[in-house]
Amino acid sequence: MALAASSADTGSPSRFGKNAFFFIIVTVFIDMMAFAVIMPSMPELMAELLNGKDALIAAQGLADGGNTLPLETMLSDASPWGGYITVVYAIMNFLSAPVLGGLSDRFGRRPILLISIGTLALDFLIMGFAHSIWLLFLGRILSGISGATHSTAAAYIADVTEPAERGKAFGMLGAAFGLGFILGPAIGGFLGQFDPRFPFFASAALAAVNFCYGMFVLPESLGREHRRKFDWKRANAFGTFAHLAKVPYLAWFMVALGLFNFAHWVYPATFSYFGAVRYGWDPGMLGWSLAAVGVGSTIVQGGLVGPIIKRFGATRTTVFGFCICIATFAAYAAATEGWMVFVIIPIGALAGVLGPAINQIMTARTPRNAQGELQGAIASVQSLSNIVAPLAMTQTFHYFTSAQAPVYFPGAAFALASVFCAISLIPLMRGLKIAPKVEAQPEDPAGEGVPPETAGAGVKPGDSAAQTA
Repeated sequence: MALAASSADTGSPSRFGKNAFFFIIVTVFIDMMAFAVIMPSMPELMAELLNGKDALIAAQGLADGGNTLPLETMLSDASPWGGYITVVYAIMNFLSAPVLGGLSDRFGRRPILLISIGTLALDFLIMGFAHSIWLLFLGRILSGISGATHSTAAAYIADVTEPAERGKAFGMLGAAFGLGFILGPAIGGFLGQFDPRFPFFASAALAAVNFCYGMFVLPESLGREHRRKFDWKRANAFGTFAHLAKVPYLAWFMVALGLFNFAHWVYPATFSYFGAVRYGWDPGMLGWSLAAVGVGSTIVQGGLVGPIIKRFGATRTTVFGFCICIATFAAYAAATEGWMVFVIIPIGALAGVLGPAINQIMTARTPRNAQGELQGAIASVQSLSNIVAPLAMTQTFHYFTSAQAPVYFPGAAFALASVFCAISLIPLMRGLKIAPKVEAQPEDPAGEGVPPETAGAGVKPGDSAAQTA
């Protein structure tokens, strides 16, 4: 099994220049910002496509005059379509992530990254020019397919960093993700004041600039001697799960990650509704609270992950992260005053150590030529939970704030998230118990390599291109 660990080592990963590593960080930052930029204007664009621009303008005029019912009705009717589009995105990402992960193990990280970024630019252009709801769906389908950028970027980081340093590197990826989430909605909200389509064009421009930048500064990280043949049995979500079943400790880790990702959806799915209903917050206060969450995440993942993992080890850090999640979600559910949320946020930010720590545990036990498959498997597990989590969280919130609920409990979704995090400790501890202890990167499995003459160009360890990029 390709993902299984062994005790041998093939040597250190190549040490790449700062430009290449910086590009990967910028790629994740721009991808997240491009995604977040469209969030404030998506409801308005959906309402426009469903009702027509003239009808939307008329409803906005009535709202300015004090009659908000027509506009509220339009936005309410548009919200289920937003959920459908999210599900379509998640399904396509679930299906395509392991394929692109396998292709990156075969052809290298550089071409997959550049193709994904270029497709993302096309996706935003299609949505910006969309004149029907179905073109918006087409854009989201392309976005789901190209959503492997983060997993391929993670595989790139695994290629060029020592196993012991990967927690810090993955933390920087997480920090870039958080920073993009802070700036994206602010920029999108500003541009959306002029036209709901402007943020989509801005996102397309960001992706296009990133593509051009990558064409000049990004070397290949996976040398031809570490590549392997593409196998459709591995390069599909269900085949990936079948292979994971043969590596039990990784399978347990994936179950834990899936449950955690399900729980974490409580933030994007219900946080705004929770703040508005329970504390009466207006959009401005909601924006400040979400920005505080993003700032806390960025500080922890960008500056504290490395020292914490170095001091306590990846295993203890992972368990600590899960425990913080359990306590944080429970605290949100029980918070009765708005000021309590701002006390909880910095504590909850410490949960940001979880992802980089568990990623370090898994990548250290995975051969170099299977890092793409591993990251594709992680993306597939996350996408699978992305399909059901938004609906489950929003329905839980809606039910416990409705007249049908046996008790009025706006924090019910956060309580559910805390329960799921607690359950995730079971597979996590099982995986940690049976995971092999390794001192070095496992060797590439015999018989899975690609002959040098067919492997394509790649930067080998020690190549000058890698050093000067």
